[in-house]
Amino acid sequence: MALAGVSVEDDMQRYTPRDIEPKWQKIWRDQKLFEVTEQSDKPKKYVIDMFPYPSGAAMHVGHMRNYTISDVISQYLRQKGYNVMHTIGWDTFGLPAENYAIKTGVAPQASIKQNIANFKQQLGQLGMSYDWSREINTSDPEYYRWTQWIFIKLFEKGLAYQKESAQWWCETDKTVLANEQVEAGKCWRCGNEVVKKLMKQWFFKITEYAEELLADIDDLDWPEKIKTMQRNWIGKSQGAELIFTTESGPITVFTTRPDTVYGATFLVLAPEHELVESLTTVENHDSVAKYKREAQKKSDIARQENKEKTGVFTGSYAVNPATGSQIPIWIADYVLPGYGTGAIMAVPAHDERDQEFAETFDLPIVQVVQGESKDVHAEGVLTNSGEFDGMSSSEAREKIVAALAARDLGATKTNFKMRDWLISRQRYWGAPIPIAYDKNGKPHAIPEDQLPVLLPETDDYAPDSSGKGPLDRDEAWKKVVINGEEMTRETDTMDGYACSSWYFLRYADPKNNDQAWSPEKANYWLPIDYYCGGDHAVSHLLYSRFWFHFFAREGWIERSRREPVGKLVYNGYILAEDGNKMSKSKGNTINPSDIIEQGYGADSLRLFEMFIAPYDQSTNWNTNGVPGTYRFLQRVWTLSQEFLAAEGTGSNDELKAELLKITHRTIKKVSSDLEGLGFNTAVAALMECVNDFYKLKAAHGFVEADTWREVLTTLVQLLAPFAPHISEELWSQFGGEGSVHFAGWPVHDDALIVESTVEIAVQVSGKLRGTISIATGASREAIEAAALAHENVQKTLEGKEPTRIIYVPGRLVNIVV
Repeated sequence: MALAGVSVEDDMQRYTPRDIEPKWQKIWRDQKLFEVTEQSDKPKKYVIDMFPYPSGAAMHVGHMRNYTISDVISQYLRQKGYNVMHTIGWDTFGLPAENYAIKTGVAPQASIKQNIANFKQQLGQLGMSYDWSREINTSDPEYYRWTQWIFIKLFEKGLAYQKESAQWWCETDKTVLANEQVEAGKCWRCGNEVVKKLMKQWFFKITEYAEELLADIDDLDWPEKIKTMQRNWIGKSQGAELIFTTESGPITVFTTRPDTVYGATFLVLAPEHELVESLTTVENHDSVAKYKREAQKKSDIARQENKEKTGVFTGSYAVNPATGSQIPIWIADYVLPGYGTGAIMAVPAHDERDQEFAETFDLPIVQVVQGESKDVHAEGVLTNSGEFDGMSSSEAREKIVAALAARDLGATKTNFKMRDWLISRQRYWGAPIPIAYDKNGKPHAIPEDQLPVLLPETDDYAPDSSGKGPLDRDEAWKKVVINGEEMTRETDTMDGYACSSWYFLRYADPKNNDQAWSPEKANYWLPIDYYCGGDHAVSHLLYSRFWFHFFAREGWIERSRREPVGKLVYNGYILAEDGNKMSKSKGNTINPSDIIEQGYGADSLRLFEMFIAPYDQSTNWNTNGVPGTYRFLQRVWTLSQEFLAAEGTGSNDELKAELLKITHRTIKKVSSDLEGLGFNTAVAALMECVNDFYKLKAAHGFVEADTWREVLTTLVQLLAPFAPHISEELWSQFGGEGSVHFAGWPVHDDALIVESTVEIAVQVSGKLRGTISIATGASREAIEAAALAHENVQKTLEGKEPTRIIYVPGRLVNIVV
């Protein structure tokens, strides 16, 4: 493809990014250079970032690392001949914009619009090769219309449901908080104490997909640490449910070690367990009530991590189904209501946590397995276990459960740690949940022809203590007629993760007014070949996987594309120079626009972001880094301009061979590094190549002009993914056709890399005496003869004959006397 509006200026001897970069950005934009369709005979590649939340006025250099990684990959793949879709969008619903609106009175719609404009300006400055025709915005009604449609489809399948649930509530901020937002029983924003509040909430039934979500993890091309986090979050456990009877009713416990039931000397319930109140005796009422209040102030994370074991006796007892003995029932906050049944059988002889609790409260400890550690999967031989004595743990597990099952007191059970996805938010700035209630309170899906359920514009953003969101105060908006019946809309909005769980599909078909996406287009682009980001290791990625598995079951995408992310490129952070995380509140962020406008340009910044450290490692910012990469690009520019101005004549076979060897060695190295995402070492190889070129220029000038043109043009192609503007300019000056970004990727020739000579160390009885330079491929006899003829060897031998000669091919000759 030809690029219009390009001319070579004879006097461009100085590298000036502020002239070069805007020029090429405009040409790329005007010619829609990076727009793609499915109608291509090239193989596809789909490369995207975890799209940004434009919550502030600008991105900093830490954000930029993520976007530069994906752009370098995209540019490289284009040059390799792929049909590359690389695009961007905006994850705009959520608390930051709403809180800003409450504080300033600026509507979220307005602040988000301005922030998007700022972010787009920055990304444009950086020369990102996005297909801007596919840009999306999650708070655009034409987008969230389809998020609502997906909600309805989940609702119709019983995968979106409503139930009452205890949630953290901050009375000061009038909002529900996630577990991670509760610190030592206090709100992370205002520092005031929080309480648990029973609220009717909407959930997505992700647990129905737990087994297949877990099974598919093994085949994902993701960092192992992220896969492990997903496995742990899902938390599959094979075990049994055992029933302990009480006067207030049965207590069911889940255990992975039913073989230890004879050693269960007490039960522990979560303070929230439904039977706690009926099990608590009058004498113990006050202490139990006090303990429950204290437990409510702790987050689930704090309860699990607390080293000090605390608890209270209820005053009641349960019957151990194996022994028939009475055992005390306690409550303790290390047992969580959301995992298993909210009750555990405590076997202190074979569980470290239970042992600590038993020792703290002087409870019985009975060993029932010999020859094992306290590992939950340890094996041993049973003792003090009645008829099962002498059996191995694995044999006893099955037989004990079978015996209890025969008395309706046990059953095998698979348990998952993962809970259903809480989707309700009692806030304004989110996609309205497309549900309405009839006069009996029964929920109904909003008909598809009434979508989107538009979020009304309002000045009344602030939540109140009612537990309802601001939409609940809009009486006119709440009224809706469905099939002739007047109903009341749901006033909760959706968790922002809903909108970000499927946006990959909308990129494939962003202008479709009839469907959320065309299955044909989705199946062409999916899965994502490279998904780049440094956040959301569990939540977003897990929720997306859940939705895509659902889509595949429904036939909206092919079953083979049920895993949306092929390769996950999980990058580390750019930290402030002092090692702290960059944040606006700390005042330690660095705006990439400032660096560009200082004259260093986007290419120097991009190059440094890739050179600073391996992409998957966090690293501190270095103020001197961009000036360093700018100097490197200046050297590339100067060498190119000097060549273009020179009148190189003559030939030099030795120079030609050396230029080609350096170039093809660099092609091989940079290609290999980019395939392995070794961006920093690829940049280092380019720097080494330029250094070698300068040495040869100093020694020989620009004789072999055709070869110089060839190798410098190749250098520009290798540099293009990292520094697209200077590369495009030099490609044009060298007379390259079209854009360098579609000009192909160089292929190395191993024959040109082979050294013509090799340096071999020469030792006498193990001591180095010198080196010899010998032709590559020389025979052993010739190498040994050259080694014996070395001046220092002759002096050392003093006429003596060697007893033997040891030769390590290509490395050394050791002459033994």
